[in-house]
Amino acid sequence: MSSPEITARIQRLFVYPIKSCAGVELGEAVLTETGLDLDRAWMVVDAQGEFVTQRELPRMALIRPQLKVHEVVLRAPGMLALHLQIDAVEEPAQVRIWSDLISAYDMGPIAAQWFSDFLGRPLRLVRFDPEHRRLSSRQWTDGVDALNQFSDGFPLLVLSQASLDLFNEKLSSSGHAPVGMERFRPNLVLSGLHAHDEDRVALLEISAAVPVLLKPVKPCSRCPIPDIDPGTAEIDPAVGGTLRSYRSNERLNGAVSFGMNLIIVQGIDQTLKVGQTVTADFQF
Repeated sequence: MSSPEITARIQRLFVYPIKSCAGVELGEAVLTETGLDLDRAWMVVDAQGEFVTQRELPRMALIRPQLKVHEVVLRAPGMLALHLQIDAVEEPAQVRIWSDLISAYDMGPIAAQWFSDFLGRPLRLVRFDPEHRRLSSRQWTDGVDALNQFSDGFPLLVLSQASLDLFNEKLSSSGHAPVGMERFRPNLVLSGLHAHDEDRVALLEISAAVPVLLKPVKPCSRCPIPDIDPGTAEIDPAVGGTLRSYRSNERLNGAVSFGMNLIIVQGIDQTLKVGQTVTADFQF
């Protein structure tokens, strides 16, 4: 049985050009078959080609990308800026993220040295090979082939502003200062929903030249990364502790969830913009 539709709006848009580094907030972004354009297009790997994230290296949160027309500029405390050409790569590489072996391109020795110097261990930067097809888990997509790049598993992540507001109410009850949306690394932030309405949405329709249809498929399970202050890289366990106090999810066998992973049903090459109307179709 479907409930009446609710109208929301895109309040904020984020892309994360380099997996586990800081995000970039945008006014608009093109939707590609793997998610927002340039989202998780690059990834940091160790000498064995295994991906690394803030889970092991919290200082990755301090690496801040800036998107230009033809390049991504990376800045970090104490480092000269690193300029990456968007359309340039070097040698082919094979890398691993979770259980997936992925074709990629190494970004060369200068980028490798920059990341190694800042993060204090031998590392390299790689770019996703656009010819590689990395599929989201069909267990959650009902067999639909949903592509993504170096995300943890799905093309997009949505959160409502109301969900963050409720979280901060609970966090503040212990005397803790509120935290920002950046802790939770969504791509789309929606206004006009009640807290955790995104958990119950069957389909999101975004007004564009061709209507964009996004389907929530899996609650976003939460690792320790929200505990990391994106401004200082210091670890604050109160954030995860607050999540655990009320966000256990039966669909994830009791793991903590916050936000919903989305797949794209329709709307490739459309532009998403802050302020666009979003129709949320609920199903119970």
